[in-house]
Amino acid sequence: MEHTELIIELLKYVLPSAFMLILTYMLLSNFMENEEKRRRYSLHKENAKIALPLRFQAYERLALFLERISPNQLVTRIPSKNLTARQYRQLLIKSIQTEYEFNLSQQMYISEQAWQYVVTAKSAMVGIINKLAAETPEDTDALEFSKKIISHFMEMEGLPTKKAIAYLKQEMQQEF
Repeated sequence: MEHTELIIELLKYVLPSAFMLILTYMLLSNFMENEEKRRRYSLHKENAKIALPLRFQAYERLALFLERISPNQLVTRIPSKNLTARQYRQLLIKSIQTEYEFNLSQQMYISEQAWQYVVTAKSAMVGIINKLAAETPEDTDALEFSKKIISHFMEMEGLPTKKAIAYLKQEMQQEF
Protein backbone atom coordinates (compact mmCIF):
# COMPACT_ATOMS: atom_id res chain seq x y z
CA MET A 1 0.00 0.00 0.00
CA GLU A 2 2.79 2.33 0.63
CA HIS A 3 3.78 2.17 -2.94
CA THR A 4 0.31 3.20 -4.14
CA GLU A 5 0.14 5.96 -1.56
CA LEU A 6 3.52 7.25 -2.71
CA ILE A 7 2.32 7.36 -6.32
CA ILE A 8 -0.87 9.14 -5.30
CA GLU A 9 1.14 11.63 -3.23
CA LEU A 10 3.44 12.28 -6.20
CA LEU A 11 0.48 12.74 -8.54
CA LYS A 12 -1.00 15.31 -6.15
CA TYR A 13 2.04 17.51 -6.77
CA VAL A 14 3.05 16.54 -10.31
CA LEU A 15 -0.36 16.88 -12.00
CA PRO A 16 -1.11 20.43 -10.79
CA SER A 17 2.46 21.45 -11.60
CA ALA A 18 2.22 19.93 -15.10
CA PHE A 19 -1.15 21.62 -15.60
CA MET A 20 0.32 24.99 -14.54
CA LEU A 21 3.32 24.46 -16.83
CA ILE A 22 1.08 23.74 -19.82
CA LEU A 23 -1.20 26.66 -19.01
CA THR A 24 1.78 29.02 -18.63
CA TYR A 25 3.24 27.79 -21.93
CA MET A 26 -0.05 28.36 -23.74
CA LEU A 27 -0.45 31.85 -22.28
CA LEU A 28 3.12 32.84 -23.13
CA SER A 29 2.80 31.42 -26.65
CA ASN A 30 -0.41 33.36 -27.21
CA PHE A 31 1.17 36.52 -25.81
CA MET A 32 4.28 36.16 -28.00
CA GLU A 33 2.15 35.50 -31.07
CA ASN A 34 0.06 38.62 -30.40
CA GLU A 35 3.20 40.68 -29.84
CA GLU A 36 4.63 39.44 -33.16
CA LYS A 37 1.39 40.34 -34.95
CA ARG A 38 1.40 43.78 -33.33
CA ARG A 39 5.04 44.30 -34.33
CA ARG A 40 4.35 43.21 -37.94
CA TYR A 41 1.32 45.50 -38.11
CA SER A 42 3.34 48.43 -36.82
CA LEU A 43 6.13 47.72 -39.30
CA HIS A 44 3.62 47.38 -42.12
CA LYS A 45 2.03 50.69 -41.12
CA GLU A 46 5.42 52.43 -41.12
CA ASN A 47 6.32 50.94 -44.51
CA ALA A 48 2.98 52.06 -45.92
CA LYS A 49 3.79 55.65 -44.94
CA ILE A 50 6.94 55.44 -47.03
CA ALA A 51 5.63 53.27 -49.88
CA LEU A 52 2.34 55.05 -50.51
CA PRO A 53 3.90 58.28 -51.82
CA LEU A 54 6.26 56.22 -53.99
CA ARG A 55 3.35 54.30 -55.46
CA PHE A 56 1.43 57.51 -56.16
CA GLN A 57 4.51 58.92 -57.84
CA ALA A 58 4.87 55.78 -59.97
CA TYR A 59 1.29 56.06 -61.22
CA GLU A 60 1.81 59.75 -61.97
CA ARG A 61 5.09 59.19 -63.80
CA LEU A 62 3.68 56.37 -65.89
CA ALA A 63 0.63 58.43 -66.80
CA LEU A 64 2.98 61.22 -67.85
CA PHE A 65 5.05 58.74 -69.87
CA LEU A 66 1.94 57.51 -71.66
CA GLU A 67 0.83 61.07 -72.38
CA ARG A 68 4.27 61.96 -73.73
CA ILE A 69 4.27 59.03 -76.16
CA SER A 70 0.73 59.65 -77.36
CA PRO A 71 0.73 60.66 -81.06
CA ASN A 72 -0.27 64.31 -80.67
CA GLN A 73 2.23 64.98 -77.91
CA LEU A 74 5.01 63.03 -79.60
CA VAL A 75 4.65 64.74 -82.98
CA THR A 76 4.24 68.16 -81.39
CA ARG A 77 7.22 67.74 -79.09
CA ILE A 78 9.68 66.38 -81.66
CA PRO A 79 10.44 68.81 -84.48
CA SER A 80 10.33 67.46 -88.02
CA LYS A 81 12.18 70.23 -89.86
CA ASN A 82 14.48 69.16 -92.69
CA LEU A 83 14.07 65.46 -91.97
CA THR A 84 12.93 62.56 -94.10
CA ALA A 85 10.14 60.26 -92.95
CA ARG A 86 12.72 57.55 -92.17
CA GLN A 87 14.83 59.92 -90.03
CA TYR A 88 11.75 61.19 -88.28
CA ARG A 89 10.58 57.64 -87.56
CA GLN A 90 13.94 56.89 -85.95
CA LEU A 91 13.69 60.05 -83.87
CA LEU A 92 10.17 59.17 -82.71
CA ILE A 93 11.12 55.60 -81.81
CA LYS A 94 14.24 56.80 -79.99
CA SER A 95 12.17 59.29 -78.00
CA ILE A 96 9.67 56.60 -77.00
CA GLN A 97 12.47 54.22 -76.01
CA THR A 98 14.27 56.89 -73.98
CA GLU A 99 11.09 57.81 -72.12
CA TYR A 100 10.40 54.13 -71.48
CA GLU A 101 13.89 53.44 -70.13
CA PHE A 102 13.65 56.47 -67.88
CA ASN A 103 10.48 55.02 -66.31
CA LEU A 104 11.45 51.34 -66.12
CA SER A 105 11.93 51.37 -62.36
CA GLN A 106 8.30 52.41 -61.81
CA GLN A 107 7.19 48.84 -62.48
CA MET A 108 8.30 48.01 -58.94
CA TYR A 109 5.44 50.05 -57.48
CA ILE A 110 2.49 48.97 -59.62
CA SER A 111 0.77 45.68 -60.36
CA GLU A 112 2.01 43.31 -63.03
CA GLN A 113 -1.15 43.84 -65.05
CA ALA A 114 -0.79 47.63 -64.96
CA TRP A 115 2.81 47.31 -66.11
CA GLN A 116 1.68 45.07 -68.96
CA TYR A 117 -0.74 47.78 -70.09
CA VAL A 118 2.16 50.28 -70.13
CA VAL A 119 4.45 47.92 -72.06
CA THR A 120 1.66 47.04 -74.51
CA ALA A 121 0.89 50.72 -75.13
CA LYS A 122 4.55 51.48 -75.77
CA SER A 123 4.94 48.49 -78.09
CA ALA A 124 1.74 49.37 -79.95
CA MET A 125 2.93 52.94 -80.52
CA VAL A 126 6.29 51.77 -81.85
CA GLY A 127 4.62 49.10 -83.98
CA ILE A 128 2.13 51.51 -85.54
CA ILE A 129 4.82 54.11 -86.27
CA ASN A 130 6.97 51.42 -87.89
CA LYS A 131 4.01 50.14 -89.91
CA LEU A 132 3.14 53.63 -91.13
CA ALA A 133 6.79 54.28 -92.00
CA ALA A 134 6.92 51.07 -94.03
CA GLU A 135 3.83 52.20 -95.97
CA THR A 136 5.33 55.66 -96.64
CA PRO A 137 7.58 56.28 -99.65
CA GLU A 138 11.22 56.95 -98.68
CA ASP A 139 11.31 60.39 -100.27
CA THR A 140 8.42 61.65 -98.09
CA ASP A 141 9.35 64.48 -95.78
CA ALA A 142 8.84 64.28 -92.02
CA LEU A 143 6.01 66.83 -91.98
CA GLU A 144 3.90 64.67 -94.30
CA PHE A 145 4.79 61.61 -92.26
CA SER A 146 3.76 63.34 -89.02
CA LYS A 147 0.40 64.26 -90.61
CA LYS A 148 -0.04 60.63 -91.62
CA ILE A 149 0.66 59.54 -88.04
CA ILE A 150 -1.85 62.00 -86.58
CA SER A 151 -4.58 61.09 -89.07
CA HIS A 152 -4.04 57.36 -88.50
CA PHE A 153 -4.36 57.70 -84.75
CA MET A 154 -7.40 59.98 -85.08
CA GLU A 155 -9.14 57.20 -87.02
CA MET A 156 -8.44 54.64 -84.29
CA GLU A 157 -11.24 53.98 -81.83
CA GLY A 158 -9.06 53.73 -78.75
CA LEU A 159 -5.48 54.79 -78.45
CA PRO A 160 -3.30 52.22 -76.67
CA THR A 161 -1.94 54.99 -74.45
CA LYS A 162 -5.44 56.09 -73.43
CA LYS A 163 -6.42 52.52 -72.56
CA ALA A 164 -3.32 52.15 -70.41
CA ILE A 165 -3.96 55.48 -68.65
CA ALA A 166 -7.56 54.45 -67.97
CA TYR A 167 -6.36 51.19 -66.45
CA LEU A 168 -3.77 52.99 -64.29
CA LYS A 169 -6.46 55.37 -63.02
CA GLN A 170 -8.82 52.51 -62.28
CA GLU A 171 -6.19 50.53 -60.42
CA MET A 172 -5.06 53.55 -58.43
CA GLN A 173 -8.62 54.32 -57.37
CA GLN A 174 -9.19 50.72 -56.29
CA GLU A 175 -6.04 50.59 -54.20
CA PHE A 176 -6.26 54.00 -52.59
